[in-house]
Amino acid sequence: MRDPSTIPDMTELRAEIDRTDRQLIELMAHRARLIDRAIALKPALGWPARIDARVEEVVENARNAAFAQSLDPDLVEEIWRRMVEWSIAREEIVLGKGERG
Repeated sequence: MRDPSTIPDMTELRAEIDRTDRQLIELMAHRARLIDRAIALKPALGWPARIDARVEEVVENARNAAFAQSLDPDLVEEIWRRMVEWSIAREEIVLGKGERG
């Protein structure tokens, strides 16, 4: 990652934003693959797609990380909740609904 204060003009700044966006997409795709692995592992454990305590743990971890980076925790929570709900919906296609874990 490049220090934004070292970027001399809008052309380079936009290029860095585009690079950063691609990296974020790569990380999101990796996270989706991790969810795919969870889908494969949960049936043997008898775990459901949604485990409310884990959802809250993930969101709280994201809020704390955002705060540590001087990023708005409320914004991060909104994004993370959407991402987690998307992940759970994918899991529910295979695992069904209901909390057991």
